[in-house]
Amino acid sequence: MTMTSTTTIPAAPALPARGEIRPLGQGEVRITGGFWGRRQQVNGSATLSHIEGRLESEGWLPNFDLAAAGKLPEGRRGREFSDSEIYKYLEGLAWEIGRTDDPALEERFRAVVARVAAAQEADGYLNTMFGREGQDPRWANLEWGHELYCLGHLFQAAVARERTRPGADDGLLEIARRAADLVCSVFGPDGIRSICGHAEVELGLAELARLTGEERYLAQAALFVERHGEGSLAEHEWGRSYYQDDMAVRDAEALRGHAVRANYLAAAAVDVAVDSGDDELLAALRRQWDRTVARRTYITGGQGSHHQDEAFGDDWELPPDRAYSETCASIGSIMFTWRLLLSDGDPRYADLIERSLYNVVETSPSADGTAFYYANTLHERVPGAPADPEATSLRASSSLRAPWFEVSCCPPNVARTFASLDAYVATATSDGVRLLQYAPAEVRTRLDDGTPVEFDVETSYPDNGLVRVVVRTDAEFTLGLRVPSWAQGATLRVQSADGVEERDAVPGIAEVRRAFSAGDVVELDLPVAPRISVPDSRIDAVRGCVAVERGPVVLAVESVDLADAGVDDVSRIVLDASVPPVERDGRVWVRIGVLPEDESAWPYGQATDAASPALFDVPLVAYHEWAERGPSTMRIFLPVM
Repeated sequence: MTMTSTTTIPAAPALPARGEIRPLGQGEVRITGGFWGRRQQVNGSATLSHIEGRLESEGWLPNFDLAAAGKLPEGRRGREFSDSEIYKYLEGLAWEIGRTDDPALEERFRAVVARVAAAQEADGYLNTMFGREGQDPRWANLEWGHELYCLGHLFQAAVARERTRPGADDGLLEIARRAADLVCSVFGPDGIRSICGHAEVELGLAELARLTGEERYLAQAALFVERHGEGSLAEHEWGRSYYQDDMAVRDAEALRGHAVRANYLAAAAVDVAVDSGDDELLAALRRQWDRTVARRTYITGGQGSHHQDEAFGDDWELPPDRAYSETCASIGSIMFTWRLLLSDGDPRYADLIERSLYNVVETSPSADGTAFYYANTLHERVPGAPADPEATSLRASSSLRAPWFEVSCCPPNVARTFASLDAYVATATSDGVRLLQYAPAEVRTRLDDGTPVEFDVETSYPDNGLVRVVVRTDAEFTLGLRVPSWAQGATLRVQSADGVEERDAVPGIAEVRRAFSAGDVVELDLPVAPRISVPDSRIDAVRGCVAVERGPVVLAVESVDLADAGVDDVSRIVLDASVPPVERDGRVWVRIGVLPEDESAWPYGQATDAASPALFDVPLVAYHEWAERGPSTMRIFLPVM
């Protein structure tokens, strides 16, 4: 696909009304290969078709056919929120069509939209679970019904479609607008004064407002955000914090409650704050992000340490073996973090996005893109059993990836994220372009003053830390490259007809301002050598342990690599931290000690002088690749000898 510089509205998931930087979308950035290019190829060729197949076989898409034929509720299958998976699938298709211009995907997209359209009622209502004879009435169960949640995903799908194919005649945007008009009528200032138990409609309404210019959609999103904390939802066994109805958004100190709900709400609140000029709310959200990242986020970027309510724990409550770390929570975290990044340009936000992408979102799907983790433990104690490829698994089974779940929010969420990934690579500033995520890519855009900026990115990151930018046209602009916080000792080189300039690049944004000529090269060399990371001592669950990272990738020890040590139980190993991790044969190796087996009848007693453990060198695996070689045990944090 040939790219040309563009001044059109970016094809990107979020386009705020104001901000320090603006996103470059599809048509301006194209990932051309490498780590993320391979994942996008699998996503487009395997994951999306796998999802559509399961939406059909599980009956979730046929629910719309039953609705159109007037046959519901008999025969309806799936949970109350299953409609949303069709909308997330449509959003993923929209981004993939924008990325590849695949006519077969276009045909599939239009066929699904037609089935959705046939189920919409005359006043705009659209849901297969409520509102018909034999079903609960509309809006009767705002705590758990997910009606508004589903519509939020419909709105996001329509936005993706219109931004990637402006003026498409498939009807999805009209479907979304009719539903949004109904929401504003029913839940407006004089309507039902309540919220959805799962935040999402706020995100969809805010972005639909940006797309259409319809101010009342933004006003309704703001109403929903401000109503959180009024206690309009029924008390919950885990408290109203579960659905963020315990206090006003602007009064919270950190994200709390259900981790997906919390992140979706925070992302929507940023949209509302930015577009309405509410700087007080925006400042509160920045404070919440700071504390959440500093005290409630796993080393992988994962969030949520409670299984029972899929929720955040208290500060420092981050047990690796009980990590829930739902895939969707990290996708929500990326959405929240990306919006903060666009608002003020702080590269710390891009650091967390990178960590979450490599170590949670990429961990969820199998290499072939047809099985997934819903939850992402950091310590697997018991080898799992392979999932039946024809079965539907329980949501939190994290021993091995499964092809589908009774609650399958994660597969289509992963698919839409990877399909839109080009739009997270780079942003424009007032006088240049910043690279925020690294992948082989083409960048073709125009600055606000019309200056064309064209360059290619060449890199094998994260395997190698060298990022090479080759300028393709003469232009004066500022090129910014993110230096991650872990990249101490990075260097920046500029090669031009004038010679070679080199300087240190400290964490943050390394900038080069000059009149570039076609053929000029800027190289950022990031040190991706393996390093030991020590957790904060207040994280009790891993005190006395360390982790090993290489570049942005978190590493783990997996039992399938312990054969030479004569052990298959990762709980028996300790790390000899006096021997630094080394790279050999394309892998990172560490020295471990193997503790003797202890079959004592009581696991407590007096301290004794233990014999020195036998020492072995073992390879580590990228956490996102664990369990690709069959059932295993695994751990990220290793006790230190």
